[in-house]
Amino acid sequence: MSTGPLVAALRLVVILDVEAARGRDIVQLARAASKGGATMLQIRGKRLGALELSRLVRSVLALDDVRVPLVVNDRLDVAIATGAAGCHLGQDDLPISEARALAPAGFLLGGSAGNEDEAKKSSAAGADYLGIGPVRVTSTKSDAGAPIGAPEFRRIREAGGLPSVAIGGVTLRDVPELLAAGAAGVAVSGAVLGAPEPEAATRLLAEALGIEP
Repeated sequence: MSTGPLVAALRLVVILDVEAARGRDIVQLARAASKGGATMLQIRGKRLGALELSRLVRSVLALDDVRVPLVVNDRLDVAIATGAAGCHLGQDDLPISEARALAPAGFLLGGSAGNEDEAKKSSAAGADYLGIGPVRVTSTKSDAGAPIGAPEFRRIREAGGLPSVAIGGVTLRDVPELLAAGAAGVAVSGAVLGAPEPEAATRLLAEALGIEP
C-alpha cells in the first residue's frame, strides 16, 4: 500500500478488542464501525488461541459490507494465514524485521512506540506505520504505560518519520489537538466498543476527522 492510500486508511482505526467488547459480538461491531466510517479495523484477542482468533478474523473478512483493511494485533501467523491486510506488532512481539522477511508483498506492518527510541527502531526495522501512545489513560490495555499527551506524540512521530496514529484512551475531544500534532489519524477501542451505539460513535469520530461519508 503506497503512502497516500496508507495515510487515508489510518485516519480512523477501530480496534476490535475482544476483552473490551465485554461480550458484544465482534463481527457485528466490525460491521457497525465500518458503516460509521472506520477506515481500518484491527482485531485484538490477547487471550484467544490461534484457532479461535483465526475463525474470528475470517468471520470479519467474510462480511460483504466491510471493505476497509483488516489487521491483526500481535499474531503474524494468524494474519498471514487468514489473508488479513497486515499485522500490528508491539515491542514484545516478533521483531518487525523478522516479520517483514516472512510477510507477503504488500502486507502492512505497524509498530507500537511509546518513546522516540522505539519509534526510530520500528522505522528502521521496516514498519509501514506507527501506533504512538498511550495518549491518555486507557482501560483497554493493561500494559500500555503512562500517558504521553499530544506534545510528546508529536516528538515521537517526528523521530519515527512514518505515518502515525495516536492510540490509548483517545476520545472525540482529543481529535483536533492530535491532528494538529501531525497524527495521520487515531486508533480507538473503548470510545466505540463501549458506546451505547457503536455505529453512531464511529460516525461522530469520522466527522471530526473529516472523513467523507
